[in-house]
Amino acid sequence: MAKIYSKALDQSIEVERIINRLSTESGPCLIFLAGIHGNEPSGIFALKQVFNKIEKLNTKIKGTVYGISGNLWALEKQERFHKTDLNRLWTRENINKLGAGTFKPNNEDEKQQLFIQETINLILEEESGPFYFFDLHTTSSDTIPFITVNDSLLNREFTSMYPLPSILGIEEYLEGPLLSYINEQGYVSFGFESGQHDTIEAIENHKIFVLLSLVFTGVLERDLIPFNDYMKQWEKINPNHQAVYEIFYRHEIQQDEEFEMSPGFSNFSSIAKGQVIATSNNEQIKSRKASTIFMPLYQSKGSDGYFLVQRTPKLFLSLSAFLRRYQVDRIFPILPRVKWASAQKDSTIVNLKTARFIARPLFHLFGYRSKQKEKSYLYIRNREYRSRKSEYLQENWCKISSNNTSKK
Repeated sequence: MAKIYSKALDQSIEVERIINRLSTESGPCLIFLAGIHGNEPSGIFALKQVFNKIEKLNTKIKGTVYGISGNLWALEKQERFHKTDLNRLWTRENINKLGAGTFKPNNEDEKQQLFIQETINLILEEESGPFYFFDLHTTSSDTIPFITVNDSLLNREFTSMYPLPSILGIEEYLEGPLLSYINEQGYVSFGFESGQHDTIEAIENHKIFVLLSLVFTGVLERDLIPFNDYMKQWEKINPNHQAVYEIFYRHEIQQDEEFEMSPGFSNFSSIAKGQVIATSNNEQIKSRKASTIFMPLYQSKGSDGYFLVQRTPKLFLSLSAFLRRYQVDRIFPILPRVKWASAQKDSTIVNLKTARFIARPLFHLFGYRSKQKEKSYLYIRNREYRSRKSEYLQENWCKISSNNTSKK
C-alpha cells in the first residue's frame, strides 16, 4: 500500500499494485498502467475515479478491466524514479533474466519492475484475451493530449479511433520502455499522454481516455457515457494536430551535460530555422530547419531533452500497410549483405556499409523499427510478425482482412 498525493486535487489516496479489477460478462481484458514515473500520479487518480463511476452505474461490463500502479516507491516519494528510470528497464537483457528467474534488483526501481512483471504475467495466465495494454503518462511541458504508439498495423488501426495526434517511431530512440516489451509479445498496446503533470486537465483527459477505450473495445456501452461530447471536446482542442507524426530527432542528455530548455515551448510548438531551442553546457542549440518540437524537458530528471517530429503523409501509411500485409519484405535478403537474423524471419542483419545506402523510411515502410547496432552490423526487427492479429479479428474495430492475417 502506498499513499499518493495529487497537487492538482490537493488530495491523497492509498493504492496497492492492483488499483482495481472489474469483471462481469466475458469479453476482452484491458490493462491500464499508471504512475510508471513517480511524478506522474494523474493516471492513478483518474483510474480510481473511473472505477468508482463504473461501479456506481451498476451495469454489466463485457470483459475485464485492470488498473495497475507503476512505481509505487517513487509515487509515494513524489519523485520520478529512485536510481533508474523504470520506463527504461525493460531491455532484452533484463527481460531474459526476469524470465529465467535470475533477475536481482539493485535499487527500488528494479524491485518495482519485478513486481510489475509478475503482475502482468499473472494476468496473462489467469485471464482470457484479447488483451489490451494502455500506459498512462503526463508531460513536464504544456500539451494537448496525444498517443505514442509502436508502429504495428494493429496499433495503428485501434488508435485511429481517437481524435488525437499519434506519434510513431519513439521505440527507435528509447531503450527499454515498458510498451516495447509488451509490443514484442504482439498485443495491442500504446501510451497516452494527457497533459502537464499537475493539472486538473490531465486527470480529466485520462478519465476521458479510459472511458473511450472501454467503449472502443466493446467493454462498455457508449450510451452510458457522454461519448459524443468527449469526442467533440477532443476534436475541438486538436483541430490542427489530428494526424500521424514521425519522430526524426532526439536530443539525448549526456551524463555530465548541463542542459536547459529555452522557456515558452509547449508540445507541438512550431520552431523556425535558426531558433534557439535550448542550451547545452552554456552553448546555444539552434534548430537546423523549421520543424515541430515534441516533449521538451522542463523537469530535473530525464535524459530526453526534446524530440523533433514531422507529419507522416497518408500515402506513406497506406503504402506501408499494403507492403506489410503482403509481406513484401521477404525480398530483403536478396540485397547484398542482408540476411535473416532469426528462424522466424522477423529480424534482419544488415551490414552497416549496406545500411548507409538504404534510407530509414524504406525500413519503416516494411515495419522495421526497433534496431540495434553491433560492431559492423545493424539488427532491425519487424513487429508485424509477432503481432497477435488472429486474436483481434473478431473485435468490432478490427478491419484487418482475415485472408491476410490467417498465417498468424
